[in-house]
Amino acid sequence: MRQTRTAAGACSLLLAAACAFAGPATAQVPPRIPAGGYVALGDSYSSGVGAGDYLASGKECKRSSRAYPVLWAEAHAPATFSFAACNGAGTEEVLTEQLGHLSPRTSLVTLTVGGHDSGFAGTMAMCAIGGPDRCHTAVSRAVDTMDGSLTDRLDRLYTAIRDRAPAARVVVLGYPRLYHLRGSCALGLQDGERAALNDAVDHLNGVIAGRAAAHGFTFADVTAAFAGHEICSSRPWLHSVDILAITESYHPTAPGQSLGYLPALTRVSG
Repeated sequence: MRQTRTAAGACSLLLAAACAFAGPATAQVPPRIPAGGYVALGDSYSSGVGAGDYLASGKECKRSSRAYPVLWAEAHAPATFSFAACNGAGTEEVLTEQLGHLSPRTSLVTLTVGGHDSGFAGTMAMCAIGGPDRCHTAVSRAVDTMDGSLTDRLDRLYTAIRDRAPAARVVVLGYPRLYHLRGSCALGLQDGERAALNDAVDHLNGVIAGRAAAHGFTFADVTAAFAGHEICSSRPWLHSVDILAITESYHPTAPGQSLGYLPALTRVSG
């Protein structure tokens, strides 16, 4: 998922903007975050792609007024709020294009990132058009990337965040599983491929959670919140494939942001 730059290319096949992605939940609620600046970094899951009501500034980033960072800021009134998250951002884009919003006065940083780096857009496209064998091969390749280059990229990014915001609490949010198995979808992928994709999301979140913990950051799991609200469920909080709005495919709806992501952040931010 690279701004519309790379995501659009991979998605144009038929599917795709699966640009990002649950792992172990934080067990205890930490102390309340002190007053100060809040900076929201990350990819399309943080910018609010799929939630609608996009802000006029930075249109290519598809930042939504219904995204969880905006909702959290409205509820907690931080001293300052910088909404830097952008559609298509991978770790490199966050590192080079978003960290300028951080400072020693920043008290809270949130982000989702890692799906684009793992090649999920291409994986989803392959699963859509390549058949079960090619789908499973693509998923395996994405998992290898998670265990390889993604860990180094996350370490580099997390180190830079801490250097620029030494006093901030950093909350790294995970990604929801995409599919409700044995659900209502009559067409599309079979449950074998859907299960493989869900397992890959779990693996991705495990990698992200591990690297976050290594840097002293908090990982916020959204898997439980989205359980029963995946694609193919009776009340999905994720968009299925829509060729008329391909960028929003596989992204949270407004309820996914307000009822899935926002509570996960609120639980760990006090």
